[in-house]
Amino acid sequence: MNENIFTEKAPAPVGPYSQAVLSGGTLYCSGQIAIGFLDASVTKQTEKICESIAKILEAANMKISDVVKTTCFLADMKDFAEFNKCYEKHFAHRPARSCVAVRELPKGALVEVEVIAAR
Repeated sequence: MNENIFTEKAPAPVGPYSQAVLSGGTLYCSGQIAIGFLDASVTKQTEKICESIAKILEAANMKISDVVKTTCFLADMKDFAEFNKCYEKHFAHRPARSCVAVRELPKGALVEVEVIAAR
């Protein structure tokens, strides 16, 4: 059975989807953007996104070290090094990852990150 996960400690979804869905022992977290910090630097947005992901994981009784896969979206690949510097602090356990540049992200965000975590 699937369970929708929601916490008020992270931004509410900006569309018709859940913050995350827990299915068995696997958590699928929707892409997170830095709501409230969209005019900030890539580093600040990434920091806020990682904080939100940690809170969503916490709501599912999980932690960052349970993340096995991330998918990262950048509005501009010139921000890759700056993004990696911040990302690395939060995902020191080095989960599998994809990182791509996209033409545009919701709300004008510079970064979006989604994760899959497993117990």
